[in-house]
Amino acid sequence: MRVDNHSRKIIFLINPISGTRNKTDLRKLVLDEALKHGVAAIVLPTVASGDYAFVASRIEEEGFTDVVICGGDGSVNQVVNALRHTGVHFGIIPLGSGNGLAYSANIPKSTPKAIELIFTGKARKTDAYLINDRFACMLVGLGFDAKVAHDFAQQPGRGLLTYTQQSLKNYFTARTWHFEIVVNDHVIQTDAFFISIANSNQFGNQFTIAPKASLNDGLLDIVLVPRMNKAILPFALIQQVNSGKLKPPAEDAPNTIQYFQAAKLQLRNPDLAPMHIDGEPVETEAFLQINILPRCFSLIQPSL
Repeated sequence: MRVDNHSRKIIFLINPISGTRNKTDLRKLVLDEALKHGVAAIVLPTVASGDYAFVASRIEEEGFTDVVICGGDGSVNQVVNALRHTGVHFGIIPLGSGNGLAYSANIPKSTPKAIELIFTGKARKTDAYLINDRFACMLVGLGFDAKVAHDFAQQPGRGLLTYTQQSLKNYFTARTWHFEIVVNDHVIQTDAFFISIANSNQFGNQFTIAPKASLNDGLLDIVLVPRMNKAILPFALIQQVNSGKLKPPAEDAPNTIQYFQAAKLQLRNPDLAPMHIDGEPVETEAFLQINILPRCFSLIQPSL
C-alpha cells in the first residue's frame, strides 16, 4: 500500500556506529524532510541490546505508524524482530557495511534519496524466517562467510575495505565443515566451504549470491558450496551467480555448487561451523530448523 503522509507519525532510529558514514547531519536531514512533507517525526537511538520495549510503548501510546532504521543489516534485524508485532511500516536508510536487505528492496544507496523514499514509496509485505528461535530478515550463513563475519566484528575499523581484507585473509586458510541437510524429501551429506540460506538476492555491498531470491515469494534460496580446489572456487561461484539456474537438491553431487529453493529445511552441523545471521556473528548450533515467515512485516520500497 502507498504511504499516506497525512496520517503518519514516524520514529527514526539512528545507529551512531554503523558503517563508516558521518552521522552529524543525519538527524537534521530526516527531520527537515519530514517537515517538508508535513509528517510528525522524532529521532531515537538504536540500542545494542536489541531491547526496543521503549519504542513499542511509544508506538502504542502515541500512535506512531512507521519506524525507520538508519543503520545496517544488524540494526534492521534487531528492530524488525522486536517491533514486527506492532503493525508499523518499516523503512531503511542504509548506513551499514553491507546493507543487503535495503539493496535487495531497491532502496537507494544515496542517503538523501533513501530519506526521500520514506515519504514517496510503497509499503510491501516482506518475508522473514526463523533459525530455531532466532529471527532473520535476509541472510544466514554457515562456514566461510560466517568466519569472516566473526573476524570482521573484532576489527577496530568498519566498511568495505576492512571486510575485503578479512575475506582475503580467510580465503587462503579456508576449511570445510560437514553438514547434513534435510530438504524437500532429500537428505544431502556434504563437506562444504559454506552454506547460505537467503531471503534476499544481496549478499551485501551489492554482491549477489542467490540471484533468484525474492523478498516476498514465500521461499528461501539455499546455496551450497562444497569442497573443491580453491584455485577454481571463485570461477565456479561467478559461473553459478551468472547462470542463476535453480535445480532440485541433489544427494549425489559432492563437488558441484547447488542452488535450490525451499520453504523449510533442517540442517545438522556436527562440526559446529561458525554462523552469522544478517551479517552479525552469532553462537552456532549443532541442529537448525529453518522456516520461512511469509508476509512477516511491511517494508517501504520504491513504487513500481
